[in-house]
Amino acid sequence: MIVRVTSASVCGSHRLHLTFNDGTSKTVDLEGKLRGPIFEPLKDPVYFARGTLDPICGTVVWPNGADIAPETLRNMQPVEHIVT
Repeated sequence: MIVRVTSASVCGSHRLHLTFNDGTSKTVDLEGKLRGPIFEPLKDPVYFARGTLDPICGTVVWPNGADIAPETLRNMQPVEHIVT
């Protein structure tokens, strides 16, 4: 099965609550994962909050073209879902 994100919402300064096409839901924290020039703008929580679900790619994308592979998101350790 090809992994795809089917819903995504920002739930903290660098956290996303995700649901995948296999029915799994979890919250992941990306704060320590944002490395490289393309991810630099995402370190700002206001910009991070501009992330949206791209239904064609099946992952979360940002206006500057940054995205994270759905497989990477699926393999991340979950954190407690707390809205901050």
